[in-house]
Amino acid sequence: MRLICTIIAAVALPSAALAGPLTFDDALTKARADAPSIKAKVLAADATRSARIAAGQLPDPKLGLGIDSFPISGPLAFQPSRDNFTWARIGVSQDIPNLAKRRAQRGRADADIAVADAAAAVELRVVEVQTAIAWINLAYAERRLAALDEVLARLGRIVRTSPSAVASGNARPAQTLAGRAALARLQDRRDELVSAVARAKAELTRWTGEADPEVAGSLPDIAVDPVRLRASLERQPALVLLGAQADRADADLRLAQADRRPDFGVDLSYQRRDPRFGDYVSAGVTIGLPLFKKNRQNPVIAARAADAGAARADSDAALRALTADLDAGLADHVMHHDQWMRARDVLQPLAQERVTLDVASYAAGRASLIDLVDAHAALADAILETLDREATVAADGVRLNLLFGNAGR
Repeated sequence: MRLICTIIAAVALPSAALAGPLTFDDALTKARADAPSIKAKVLAADATRSARIAAGQLPDPKLGLGIDSFPISGPLAFQPSRDNFTWARIGVSQDIPNLAKRRAQRGRADADIAVADAAAAVELRVVEVQTAIAWINLAYAERRLAALDEVLARLGRIVRTSPSAVASGNARPAQTLAGRAALARLQDRRDELVSAVARAKAELTRWTGEADPEVAGSLPDIAVDPVRLRASLERQPALVLLGAQADRADADLRLAQADRRPDFGVDLSYQRRDPRFGDYVSAGVTIGLPLFKKNRQNPVIAARAADAGAARADSDAALRALTADLDAGLADHVMHHDQWMRARDVLQPLAQERVTLDVASYAAGRASLIDLVDAHAALADAILETLDREATVAADGVRLNLLFGNAGR
């Protein structure tokens, strides 16, 4: 019992360690360990390995029982004890497929294992990418919400002081309405961000199993190395899977070609007769005669050859498609990065400077309350736009690195 408790504790410790706030790496670790879709693919691969043991084995032997030469007409009809031709028979027969077929069956089983392993790798990569995107979406949704709350607090203080500005003659009464309207519009945007946080949490829960995930730690490294990504492209799991499927099609072709060779069989039987006569032992060999290859084996071989060619063509087409996807993703990443830098280094500082200048002008009586409200609304737009662009860059980075970069596995 002590040993069982120790094992349970050892298994539970990793999960307990990852409970609560999730760093980016923690989220990926939990997704790899807990995603049901990965478990399903791994179990499917285990099934193919188990089936491999039986591949290429001889079929089960057959037991034969019978009565031979039993008279049903003539003077000895239904009187088998009066002749020496009737006997009871018991025998065993064994079919022996040709060696090429048995080798092809083992090759087909090995190809099934390769396909199942590749499918598990593809699912693992899908889960990793989706988990990474979900974590980034949640992290930036919370950042947007916090940034908007800060602007709302500043704008709220201005709106609350507007009655005194009206009383002092620095603002018209109608301008207070503009401030309240702007505040309401930002509250609408806040509601959207709260919803975005909830949706991002739900998506991260889907992949990690965490009931109420919270992001923690720093953002992942989003550096993208085009040379490395292109060098590892052919190891991309989707291409590996297509290559394994093409190998399986080749194995099917070899299996069809093996049908052109004859199969064999052996049988051994013992015939028991009336005690007055002697018993018999019989042995024999059967040989398959694939005489009609034109209408039987050859059409199947041609079909399997076409399937193999189609599988190779699909693999080539997928390589081209993934190459185009990588090139397009790299181009978009450069564009998104430049846009983010422009928003961070130009647009947001300009919006902040406008707020600073309008606050000073308002204090000096040279700007209206509406100008001040508009400046804060523009600052909120600039901050959220910067975060949107940064989130896009981060999503680009993890997608490219995880999907095309082989991730060191």
